[in-house]
Amino acid sequence: MVMELINANPVVHERKERRTRQAPESTDETAVELIDQLEIFDILFIVFPHIRDIKDPEHPYSLEELNVVTEDSVEISNELSHVRVTFTPTVEHCSMATLIGLCLRVKLMRSLPPHYKVDIRVAPGSHATEAALNKQLNDKERVAAALENSNLLDTVEECLSPTLG
Repeated sequence: MVMELINANPVVHERKERRTRQAPESTDETAVELIDQLEIFDILFIVFPHIRDIKDPEHPYSLEELNVVTEDSVEISNELSHVRVTFTPTVEHCSMATLIGLCLRVKLMRSLPPHYKVDIRVAPGSHATEAALNKQLNDKERVAAALENSNLLDTVEECLSPTLG
């Protein structure tokens, strides 16, 4: 059985050049280290020892290459320990939007200090079921239940796994 793609011809964008982060000026290990927009974007996209770019579940491209998430779509408040990532599915009827949002949430849950609140949102007007998606992606019980599904968790892990090449 051949699965039909939801967006058979996505627009692929060039990857932006990575900016280098400055090392903290303070060597005080008890000092609070602030997290900025670039760091959150890096958490989502830059090469780490174990995880590379988050892959689109349908195409062999990263979410960055498909312009699903950009650095500008990341908002952070260190004062409130709050991060919001707004993503834009490639088509307004994308059935992979929930999975993409779940991948973003899992990546941030694993990477940020536990006291940070994470909001994952679909860009306004970018999806036919925007309100339902936003509610589902930010409901702790629904997210926990989704991650208990071994097939779904395997798919999330595949999207978060390193790519070769």
